[in-house]
Amino acid sequence: MDLFCEELRADHKIVLAAVQEYGGALQYASKEFRADHVIALAAVQQKGHALVDASEELCADHVIALATVQQCGDALKYASEEYRA
Repeated sequence: MDLFCEELRADHKIVLAAVQEYGGALQYASKEFRADHVIALAAVQQKGHALVDASEELCADHVIALATVQQCGDALKYASEEYRA
């Protein structure tokens, strides 16, 4: 079962579908997918607070920060400092 789950978590299409359904699923994604722009964007568009699980680089991304605020203004606290100022 664990191997099966690992295989699913390593599949870009599966992870993308999961975060589109529930942005919080980003926390279960691999480090690689937490740094994937498409996956992180889909996650924050569904649940702004998913930004907390995105890579540090993506927390500083303008498009990701904007999508986060549009979904949940309170989640901006997870963005890089430049967007919180």
